[in-house]
Amino acid sequence: MNTPQHRNAPAVRPVTDADIPTAVDTLARAFADYPFTRHVIAADGHGERIRRFQELCLTRIGMVYGRVWIAEEGRAVAVWATPDQDPSPAFAEIGPMIGDLAGDRAAAYESAEQAVAPYRPQEPAWFLNTVAVAPEVQGQGLGSAVLIPGIEAAARSGCPAFLETSSEPNVRFYERLGFKVTADVPLPGNGPRTWCMRKDPH
Repeated sequence: MNTPQHRNAPAVRPVTDADIPTAVDTLARAFADYPFTRHVIAADGHGERIRRFQELCLTRIGMVYGRVWIAEEGRAVAVWATPDQDPSPAFAEIGPMIGDLAGDRAAAYESAEQAVAPYRPQEPAWFLNTVAVAPEVQGQGLGSAVLIPGIEAAARSGCPAFLETSSEPNVRFYERLGFKVTADVPLPGNGPRTWCMRKDPH
Protein backbone atom coordinates (compact mmCIF):
# COMPACT_ATOMS: atom_id res chain seq x y z
CA MET A 1 0.00 0.00 0.00
CA ASN A 2 1.44 3.38 -0.96
CA THR A 3 1.53 6.01 1.73
CA PRO A 4 0.54 9.41 0.29
CA GLN A 5 3.00 12.22 0.82
CA HIS A 6 2.01 14.60 3.58
CA ARG A 7 0.40 17.50 1.76
CA ASN A 8 2.81 19.95 3.41
CA ALA A 9 5.92 17.87 2.67
CA PRO A 10 8.33 19.66 0.32
CA ALA A 11 8.26 18.37 -3.25
CA VAL A 12 11.68 16.86 -4.00
CA ARG A 13 12.80 15.78 -7.47
CA PRO A 14 15.97 15.06 -9.46
CA VAL A 15 17.76 18.11 -10.82
CA THR A 16 17.40 19.16 -14.47
CA ASP A 17 19.61 21.41 -16.59
CA ALA A 18 17.07 24.21 -16.15
CA ASP A 19 17.65 24.13 -12.38
CA ILE A 20 21.42 24.65 -12.58
CA PRO A 21 21.56 28.47 -12.27
CA THR A 22 19.34 28.55 -9.16
CA ALA A 23 21.06 25.53 -7.60
CA VAL A 24 24.52 27.04 -8.13
CA ASP A 25 23.33 30.33 -6.65
CA THR A 26 21.97 28.47 -3.60
CA LEU A 27 25.27 26.61 -3.09
CA ALA A 28 27.38 29.74 -3.63
CA ARG A 29 25.45 31.71 -1.03
CA ALA A 30 25.46 28.88 1.51
CA PHE A 31 29.23 28.43 1.31
CA ALA A 32 30.23 32.11 1.14
CA ASP A 33 31.41 32.05 4.77
CA TYR A 34 31.77 28.33 5.45
CA PRO A 35 34.86 27.55 7.59
CA PHE A 36 36.29 24.84 5.31
CA THR A 37 36.02 26.80 2.06
CA ARG A 38 37.32 29.96 3.77
CA HIS A 39 40.40 27.90 4.71
CA VAL A 40 41.06 26.26 1.34
CA ILE A 41 39.85 28.84 -1.24
CA ALA A 42 41.73 32.11 -1.82
CA ALA A 43 40.27 35.26 -0.26
CA ASP A 44 40.56 37.44 -3.39
CA GLY A 45 37.39 37.10 -5.45
CA HIS A 46 36.27 34.52 -2.88
CA GLY A 47 32.57 34.65 -3.77
CA GLU A 48 33.16 34.00 -7.46
CA ARG A 49 35.69 31.25 -6.70
CA ILE A 50 33.11 29.53 -4.45
CA ARG A 51 30.45 29.83 -7.16
CA ARG A 52 32.70 28.18 -9.75
CA PHE A 53 33.82 25.50 -7.26
CA GLN A 54 30.21 24.57 -6.43
CA GLU A 55 29.24 24.62 -10.10
CA LEU A 56 31.98 22.05 -10.79
CA CYS A 57 30.74 19.86 -7.92
CA LEU A 58 27.17 20.03 -9.23
CA THR A 59 27.63 19.76 -12.99
CA ARG A 60 30.83 17.71 -13.37
CA ILE A 61 30.50 15.32 -10.42
CA GLY A 62 26.93 15.04 -9.13
CA MET A 63 25.03 15.32 -12.40
CA VAL A 64 27.40 13.00 -14.30
CA TYR A 65 28.72 10.49 -11.75
CA GLY A 66 26.17 10.71 -8.95
CA ARG A 67 22.70 11.88 -8.04
CA VAL A 68 21.29 15.33 -7.29
CA TRP A 69 17.95 16.15 -5.70
CA ILE A 70 16.39 19.60 -5.38
CA ALA A 71 13.35 21.26 -3.84
CA GLU A 72 11.90 24.75 -4.33
CA GLU A 73 13.22 24.90 -7.92
CA GLY A 74 16.82 24.61 -6.74
CA ARG A 75 16.68 26.68 -3.56
CA ALA A 76 17.45 23.43 -1.73
CA VAL A 77 19.94 21.03 -3.30
CA ALA A 78 21.86 17.88 -2.30
CA VAL A 79 24.70 16.57 -4.48
CA TRP A 80 25.93 12.98 -4.04
CA ALA A 81 28.76 11.01 -5.60
CA THR A 82 27.68 7.37 -5.84
CA PRO A 83 29.70 4.14 -6.17
CA ASP A 84 27.88 3.11 -9.38
CA GLN A 85 30.39 4.97 -11.55
CA ASP A 86 34.04 5.80 -10.98
CA PRO A 87 34.34 9.62 -10.94
CA SER A 88 38.15 9.50 -11.28
CA PRO A 89 38.09 10.85 -14.87
CA ALA A 90 36.11 13.89 -13.71
CA PHE A 91 38.40 14.51 -10.75
CA ALA A 92 41.42 14.25 -13.06
CA GLU A 93 39.83 16.77 -15.40
CA ILE A 94 38.71 19.28 -12.77
CA GLY A 95 41.72 18.87 -10.45
CA PRO A 96 43.69 21.66 -12.15
CA MET A 97 40.59 23.90 -12.12
CA ILE A 98 40.18 23.32 -8.38
CA GLY A 99 43.85 24.17 -7.95
CA ASP A 100 43.27 27.45 -9.80
CA LEU A 101 40.19 28.21 -7.68
CA ALA A 102 42.09 27.50 -4.46
CA GLY A 103 44.72 30.04 -5.58
CA ASP A 104 47.17 30.87 -2.81
CA ARG A 105 45.33 28.37 -0.56
CA ALA A 106 46.13 25.39 -2.82
CA ALA A 107 48.60 23.94 -0.30
CA ALA A 108 45.95 24.23 2.44
CA TYR A 109 43.47 22.42 0.18
CA GLU A 110 45.93 19.59 -0.43
CA SER A 111 46.84 19.22 3.24
CA ALA A 112 43.14 19.24 4.22
CA GLU A 113 42.43 16.46 1.73
CA GLN A 114 45.35 14.42 3.08
CA ALA A 115 44.18 14.95 6.67
CA VAL A 116 40.66 13.58 6.12
CA ALA A 117 41.46 10.92 3.50
CA PRO A 118 42.31 8.16 6.05
CA TYR A 119 38.83 8.47 7.57
CA ARG A 120 36.88 8.09 4.33
CA PRO A 121 35.19 4.72 3.64
CA GLN A 122 37.39 2.19 1.89
CA GLU A 123 34.33 0.25 0.72
CA PRO A 124 31.76 1.52 -1.85
CA ALA A 125 29.82 4.43 -0.33
CA TRP A 126 27.50 7.28 -1.16
CA PHE A 127 29.48 10.48 -0.53
CA LEU A 128 27.59 13.71 0.15
CA ASN A 129 29.51 16.13 -2.04
CA THR A 130 27.62 19.30 -1.12
CA VAL A 131 24.23 20.38 0.21
CA ALA A 132 22.61 23.78 0.75
CA VAL A 133 19.34 25.56 1.42
CA ALA A 134 18.87 29.20 0.39
CA PRO A 135 18.62 31.51 3.44
CA GLU A 136 15.13 32.74 2.54
CA VAL A 137 13.63 29.21 2.72
CA GLN A 138 15.55 27.82 5.70
CA GLY A 139 13.66 26.37 8.64
CA GLN A 140 11.06 24.60 6.47
CA GLY A 141 12.57 21.10 6.56
CA LEU A 142 14.05 21.43 3.08
CA GLY A 143 17.55 20.34 4.11
CA SER A 144 16.29 17.01 5.45
CA ALA A 145 13.89 16.65 2.53
CA VAL A 146 16.59 16.85 -0.17
CA LEU A 147 18.97 14.58 1.78
CA ILE A 148 16.56 11.73 2.51
CA PRO A 149 16.33 10.35 -1.08
CA GLY A 150 20.13 9.88 -1.16
CA ILE A 151 20.25 8.40 2.34
CA GLU A 152 17.47 5.95 1.43
CA ALA A 153 19.06 5.06 -1.92
CA ALA A 154 22.38 4.35 -0.19
CA ALA A 155 20.63 2.07 2.29
CA ARG A 156 18.79 0.22 -0.50
CA SER A 157 22.10 -0.39 -2.26
CA GLY A 158 23.64 -1.73 0.97
CA CYS A 159 26.19 1.10 1.08
CA PRO A 160 27.00 3.57 3.85
CA ALA A 161 26.26 7.28 3.36
CA PHE A 162 29.27 9.44 4.25
CA LEU A 163 29.88 13.16 4.66
CA GLU A 164 32.32 15.70 6.05
CA THR A 165 31.34 18.94 7.74
CA SER A 166 33.27 21.81 9.29
CA SER A 167 30.25 23.20 11.17
CA GLU A 168 29.37 22.00 14.67
CA PRO A 169 25.64 22.87 14.30
CA ASN A 170 25.66 20.72 11.14
CA VAL A 171 26.92 17.76 13.20
CA ARG A 172 23.79 17.88 15.33
CA PHE A 173 21.59 18.23 12.25
CA TYR A 174 23.15 15.15 10.62
CA GLU A 175 22.95 13.18 13.87
CA ARG A 176 19.18 13.71 13.80
CA LEU A 177 19.21 12.06 10.35
CA GLY A 178 21.01 9.01 11.79
CA PHE A 179 24.65 9.84 11.00
CA LYS A 180 27.37 9.11 13.55
CA VAL A 181 30.70 10.93 13.94
CA THR A 182 33.57 8.63 12.94
CA ALA A 183 36.40 11.18 13.16
CA ASP A 184 37.01 14.69 14.49
CA VAL A 185 39.93 16.10 12.50
CA PRO A 186 41.67 19.42 13.19
CA LEU A 187 42.86 20.51 9.74
CA PRO A 188 46.55 21.45 9.42
CA GLY A 189 47.65 25.09 9.35
CA ASN A 190 45.08 26.32 11.88
CA GLY A 191 42.27 24.97 9.72
CA PRO A 192 38.78 24.36 11.10
CA ARG A 193 37.72 21.19 12.88
CA THR A 194 36.18 18.83 10.38
CA TRP A 195 33.89 15.98 11.36
CA CYS A 196 33.60 12.80 9.29
CA MET A 197 30.19 11.17 9.64
CA ARG A 198 28.57 8.04 8.27
CA LYS A 199 25.24 6.27 8.32
CA ASP A 200 25.43 2.54 7.76
CA PRO A 201 22.60 0.72 5.98
CA HIS A 202 20.21 -0.77 8.55
